[in-house]
Amino acid sequence: MKHKSLFVLGLCSFFSTGLIAQDTLSSAQHKLEEIVISGQYNPQSINKAVNNVTVLNRQRIENLGAVTLADALNQVMNISILPNATTGRSSIKMFGLDGQYFTILVDNVPMISDEGFGNNTDLTQINLDDVAQIEIVEGSMGVDYGANAVTGIINIITKKNNINDWNVRAFIQEETVGKEYNFNDKGKHIQGLTLGHNISDNVYASVSYTHNDFKGWYDQRQGFTYYGDQDKRGHEWLPKNQDNLKAFINYHKGSYRVFYKFEYFDERMKNYSKSFDLNENPLFETIDPIAFDQKINTKRWSNVLNTSGRIEDLMFFDLSFSYQKQQKTNNSYRYRIRYDEKFDQSNVKTESREVFFSRGTFSEFINWDNAKFQLGYEITNSKGYSAMSQGLGEKPENHTLGSYDFYASSEINVLPRFMIRPGYRLMTSNTFENQHALSLVLKYVLKSGYEVRATFGTSPRLPSYEELYTYFVDVNHDLQGNPNLKPEKGKTFFLNFKKDIDINTELEFSTSLTGRYLEVNDKIDIIQMYEPTGLKFKYMNVDRYRNIGLTFLNQVHWRNIDFGVGFTISGSAQQMFEAPTDTDKYLYTPEVTANVSYKLPNWNTSFSLYYKYNGEEYKYVMETDMFGEYYFKGKQNSYSWLDFSVRQPLLDRKLIATFGVRNIFNVINLKTTANTATAHEPGATVMPIAYGRSCFLKVQYNLGF
Repeated sequence: MKHKSLFVLGLCSFFSTGLIAQDTLSSAQHKLEEIVISGQYNPQSINKAVNNVTVLNRQRIENLGAVTLADALNQVMNISILPNATTGRSSIKMFGLDGQYFTILVDNVPMISDEGFGNNTDLTQINLDDVAQIEIVEGSMGVDYGANAVTGIINIITKKNNINDWNVRAFIQEETVGKEYNFNDKGKHIQGLTLGHNISDNVYASVSYTHNDFKGWYDQRQGFTYYGDQDKRGHEWLPKNQDNLKAFINYHKGSYRVFYKFEYFDERMKNYSKSFDLNENPLFETIDPIAFDQKINTKRWSNVLNTSGRIEDLMFFDLSFSYQKQQKTNNSYRYRIRYDEKFDQSNVKTESREVFFSRGTFSEFINWDNAKFQLGYEITNSKGYSAMSQGLGEKPENHTLGSYDFYASSEINVLPRFMIRPGYRLMTSNTFENQHALSLVLKYVLKSGYEVRATFGTSPRLPSYEELYTYFVDVNHDLQGNPNLKPEKGKTFFLNFKKDIDINTELEFSTSLTGRYLEVNDKIDIIQMYEPTGLKFKYMNVDRYRNIGLTFLNQVHWRNIDFGVGFTISGSAQQMFEAPTDTDKYLYTPEVTANVSYKLPNWNTSFSLYYKYNGEEYKYVMETDMFGEYYFKGKQNSYSWLDFSVRQPLLDRKLIATFGVRNIFNVINLKTTANTATAHEPGATVMPIAYGRSCFLKVQYNLGF
């Protein structure tokens, strides 16, 4: 009943907003619109964009005190951040599907990670120091961005120029981790420096460095030097230290632009064992406690060259070339705690990826008033290995995955207010059979000013290295990959109603209502196989997943106040291998977001409050006991997340201080019975979601001259 009431309230709000504005629209004075890039032939104002794009601008990033992409996305509708206290990673979930089904790009180029290329990315490894805005497009984007863009894309747009001749930006951000903080071994300590210079009227260059030192979360534990009570050593959330260096140079003249970006990322994560061996000597009544610890080092190198422009009246082109490399090394050792001594050390390179990528688009080569056309190609060649996917004691085996895509689309103005955009992509590969992606976008602007968008898209999801090549077999385990896996097939349909209303110079509305349907067939799952030699597990294409939903968003700007509210109801259904048919039914989850910002006119002080309610999630789960297998409906508890910040510019806006509180409701763990047991570990009953309420203070200095 509560869910129905929220839905009715949102629906009434949507249509009443539109009715109120009908009489006053003619006198509106439109503000400068945001420009978006994702899925467009050329940069467009957000209202003229073909796809429905959500933009997180720099102001919102600053208000949130966001340092990494995980910080920025935590309050976004239909997106859930999934932190892992054990691995230190944070991934994304959208429409009930994890990061394997979602593509993350930087300036239209997919980003390498230790588990994929563009997908399944660790959000805590993406720093936002040079970011102008973040663009989010929901729904399958297989035609524009290739495989794995099943639920949508995030495109991170970086800064390309600067108004001043010289620009110096330095900041320090200190943050508590829950209640824990000091300058030595607790809290989070972040520093950044950016230098930018307009070398000439056409050339801009910049270099930036960010250091992010997360000391981990102790909670009831005592750190790596402790050797008292068992199970109190180490950290609840692992500490990690990041260095990120970026360099950029841009040449721009007329319609022609060429830029080169370099990035080096280095992360050191410390995994101190929570248990240890006391090594008691009864004869001398002494102890020599020894633990087995690890330091995991991730390094990433990225090179991106982009050139775009117009060749006279022939065409507009946009070409990107990228070489990226990432590797992970595990330094394991035994640690003699009392004497601060390491021994039996070993260094193993557990993962390595190298990717060459090129993407090109060509448009406006036919000059028709009512139609535009675009042709494009995309080449990806990825090679590497994962030692974690090999048998014990085996030398890692290199594998190469190559894909060669060609795509075409057109934008046709059938009527002055009606546009259609069909598209097709052919995906060829050295590993999989040819795949196909289709899209069709319809956009109609009603006389009342409402924009109606209907979007249909398909995208495959390619099997990962782990799913293809895992071979983890010993006396206790038998989990094998499957080189014969087929790509999963995803498709989505979205219907969106949107309207921006400027009643006068002081009052503006933006309202949107979106319905969706998503389906994934041939979904890959781990299947139990009973053989004479024992129980085995293998990846197979056996499941089907569906998601339906309705999302309402409304944003109001009045004088110095911005207020927004959003609501979504999402239903998920999964047809599981050999499961009873009554488990394949929709289970519904609500979600609510709200935000309010206020600026004091005389002091320019900004107050911001962001709220998100994540409703109960349900999922059918298989359990096994002495009587056999059975299925039950598991539940993950609901929770609310609230962030608050105050931002104060000083010294003629050269100095900006931001104070904020994250997770005001002090969420730490969620009770759940919806985690599926795997071949590695049983389903958990408590899922860590955060390390509690924390405070941050950011001091930023901007000097332009």
